[in-house]
Amino acid sequence: MSNNRYSIGILIVAVGVLLLLSRIGFFGFIWGLLWPIFILLPGLLLHMLFFGRMLPSGVLIPGGILVTTSIMFFFCNLVGWSAMEYLWPGFLFAVSVGLYEFYLFDKHKPRGALTASIILAVLSALFFGMMILFTVGIYILAFILIAGGAFLIMRPRRSW
Repeated sequence: MSNNRYSIGILIVAVGVLLLLSRIGFFGFIWGLLWPIFILLPGLLLHMLFFGRMLPSGVLIPGGILVTTSIMFFFCNLVGWSAMEYLWPGFLFAVSVGLYEFYLFDKHKPRGALTASIILAVLSALFFGMMILFTVGIYILAFILIAGGAFLIMRPRRSW
């Protein structure tokens, strides 16, 4: 009978702690931070089912897309959703990852998947580069101008 009371006591304390954590918003905070796990898990499951030889290699396309997208969402949860202003080319990259995994692990090595993957990866890199150039490009230009001007000022004069 004492074991029963002990178990019931632990259960009551656990319910009280859960109610207290719920009341102070702990679960809302955790949910707001970890919801991308519900995108990551199906992607990982698709990979596990393929590598367990239960599904064909075509499942790697959505699997790669889901895993890559969930990583982007985790990053945005950590640093803020304003980062999506610069990370949007990552969605193209996610499709590229899925297609490349399909090409890499399919026994027929479909060249169309590789070509599409490369095109999307290059476009994604180009768009990422444009985003960086448009946001910090002015600082890079300013640094180049300052360095060039300092070089012209500091170099020794040549006598003719």
